[in-house]
Amino acid sequence: MSALLQKKAPPPAPPDTPGPRSKRAKGRRKNRETLTAYGFLTPWFLGLFFITAGPLLASLYFSFTDYSLIGSHQWVGLENYQRMFGDERLHSALRVTFVYVFVSVPLQLALALALAMVLDRGVRGLPLYRSVYYLPSLLGGSVAIAILWRQIFGAEGLINQVLGFFGVEGVGWVSHPDYALGTLVVLNVWTFGAPMVIFLAGLRQVPTMYYEAASVDGAGPVSKFWNITVPLLTPIIFFNLVLQIINAFQTFTQAFIVSGGTGGPSDSTLFYTLYLYQRGFGAFDMGYASAMAWLLLMIIGGFTAVNFLASKYWVFYGD
Repeated sequence: MSALLQKKAPPPAPPDTPGPRSKRAKGRRKNRETLTAYGFLTPWFLGLFFITAGPLLASLYFSFTDYSLIGSHQWVGLENYQRMFGDERLHSALRVTFVYVFVSVPLQLALALALAMVLDRGVRGLPLYRSVYYLPSLLGGSVAIAILWRQIFGAEGLINQVLGFFGVEGVGWVSHPDYALGTLVVLNVWTFGAPMVIFLAGLRQVPTMYYEAASVDGAGPVSKFWNITVPLLTPIIFFNLVLQIINAFQTFTQAFIVSGGTGGPSDSTLFYTLYLYQRGFGAFDMGYASAMAWLLLMIIGGFTAVNFLASKYWVFYGD
């Protein structure tokens, strides 16, 4: 009877149930892993705060000041932004930049898509062609290519030599106000490699059964392109469009080298970024240049927002 009154011993804990010591050990190990992860991320955080976020916030502050980059600065409020309304060279730079973006980006994407479709047909030596066509995207923004482009389109350049062979008298393409911007448009179109590779990857994801079914129905190449290829590639087209517009608005090296840093004849190649550089590091008007930088940020952000809002009307995600 006394044995029945004795308390029963608690059942043994399952073997996979961690005890208090095991929980503390796991907690310490998790903390060590977290600290290790933050340790590896420390260089990135330092770069974010001191190289990106710090100068970004500083430029926002200086955009409201009269700052010569050398002396002290003075708070002027919205004066720098108000000056933009009467700055004719800024208006000219905006006009040149908009023409450059709206002409070169569609041509670049059209050429990239056309070559991607050619390579998607199973050309022998595809990796070699893909590398060769991608090379201009790596070199197009370099100083060396900009100098080479200036020599090709110069008065005694390769283009005029070829035209002279056929008895056609050429002009100084980079020094003529009617043609200087066109040479930079051609240079940007020539750097089609990056969007081409992305288009090629997208084409590889289009199921062949759609084309086979269209062939059975009697559809031709043009019909297949507009009714199968383009709708299924709209997410890739949208992605390339957003990236290339952003990159085109930030073009600087080509315009600086080809025009010699002046903006070309009659400001025909005065890109917005080049004029920003002239104001900030040429005239030492860093406060005004900072305001221009923030205006450029708002322009790019506005175009990007419009693209995203309009994408719901033409981008097909298959759902």
